[in-house]
Formats: sequence, structure tokens, C-alpha cells
Amino acid sequence: MAGSNLKRLMLSILVIGFGVAGCGGDMDDLDQFINETKARPGGRIEPLPEITPYEVFTYRADAEGFRSPFVPDSPQAAAGAGAGGTRPDRDRSREFLEQYPLDTLRMVGTMELGDANYGLIQTSDGLIHRVVAGNYLGQNDGRIINVNESKIELVEIISDGIGGYLEREAAVGLAD
Repeated sequence: MAGSNLKRLMLSILVIGFGVAGCGGDMDDLDQFINETKARPGGRIEPLPEITPYEVFTYRADAEGFRSPFVPDSPQAAAGAGAGGTRPDRDRSREFLEQYPLDTLRMVGTMELGDANYGLIQTSDGLIHRVVAGNYLGQNDGRIINVNESKIELVEIISDGIGGYLEREAAVGLAD
């Protein structure tokens, strides 16, 4: 048994020796490439761009020709931020269909009772509700202004992002 272990050891050393010898191949082409690269002249590095100094500007309330950076410059935003602009009525009682996003509501038809034209709206839970001009839909204070055979038109009041509000037209079309 000791002889077979010795033979295995000798065979392992021989295989490892051939493996190491195979890794030490001819590297003349690599050495030549390195020497050629080192022999090339170096390139010129561009200088850094000149940094212009920051100019300080002091905003004054009495400066003519300059608007204040703290006051909105759009007329809609100025009107919306004031007391007379478009604003949602926070004291109004909310209607049932205002809990649903407008894109989850589907118009499924119309119905005429007397001289009133009603729209039929289906909610995401499958229930159908009757609406008429003056009712509210969606989560953006959308007041219905017209109901016809193909769509329900409404006006939503949305935030303009700078403290005011804008009116936006929207519609819920008849589902296919």
C-alpha cells in the first residue's frame, strides 16, 4: 500500500509540474507591446477651465425692474392664491362617488326621466349609480356640467403646485 501511495504522489507531482510549465509560455509579444507603449511620447493634458467667480445680488423690495423671487409670476397662480380665486369648497358635503378616482369610474349608459337626462356610472365594485348635472365625481372636486349619450363632462379643481388652484375639464366616456 505504501508503494501505491508513493506512485500516486509521484504522478501528482508530475501532473502539477507539466501544468506549471504550460503556464510559462512565450511572452515575447507581450513584452514587445509593453516596450512600444512606453516608447510613445506622452500626450498634452488640457488645462482645467477657468472658473468664473460668483456674483452676489441682493434682492431689495424697492428695486425697480426686478420681480420678487418670492411672489408667483403667473396671473393664474396669483389669482388662485388670493381670496377671489378658484378654490375647492371644503365645507361642502361630499357625495358618494367622490371617494373613487375618476379613472376607475365607467359610464354604462343614460336614462331620461321627465325632462332630466341622467348618466349611469359603474364603480369598480360593480354598482351602478345615477348622476345628473350638478353632481360631483372623482377625487378632484369634479362637478358634472353636462350629461349626453356618449359622455359625462365635468370640471375638476386641481392644485397648480404653488399654492393656487386651476379648473380642468374632464370627461367619463361611454364604456364599450
